[in-house]
Amino acid sequence: MVRHPVVIWAQRSDNAFITVELPDAKDITTNLDPEGKLSYSAKAGSDDQEFAVDLELFDKINAEESKVVSTSRHTIFMLVKAEKKWWPRLIKAGGRAPPFLKVDWNKWVDEDEESSAGQFDPDFMKQFQGAGGFGGAGGFGGAGGFGGAGGFGAGGFGGADFGGADFGGADFGGADLGGDDDEEGEDEELGDLEK
Repeated sequence: MVRHPVVIWAQRSDNAFITVELPDAKDITTNLDPEGKLSYSAKAGSDDQEFAVDLELFDKINAEESKVVSTSRHTIFMLVKAEKKWWPRLIKAGGRAPPFLKVDWNKWVDEDEESSAGQFDPDFMKQFQGAGGFGGAGGFGGAGGFGGAGGFGAGGFGGADFGGADFGGADFGGADLGGDDDEEGEDEELGDLEK
């Protein structure tokens, strides 16, 4: 029995990004039809289980300019749309999407935020060509800009032990989120509520 691999996707007005997640796939075959059809098949696992997916895309694509790259973890399709516009969904069929088809939230940008998000760099796929994975791929370093997030100082967590976790110098604003240090007079204030 042929199974469906997990397929994740995102888009921009000019491209659709589709990733087929299938670790250790072999005998991979892909086909892109300009009329808006994508097919993928491969074998994976110790028993050479067959996996396949055929998608009728929402609209036509430029198959010649589109790119496909396979690694040991997944196959990435960067589809160039024939017409620069946002698709309301990836596949032509309306209704509920198949259970194996999911949104790629790491690449997703809303239509109204596309200009501020910048263009997707199509040359990113070059780093995967001939690679056995992501080893040494540039641009995947730790996310910067999270140090010093004001308002959350590390002091005063009521003696909580975070197992030596490094919070990258985040300032947690001296918030006291626990502990049994009752200030004098707190119990007397509660007494007024009982009247």
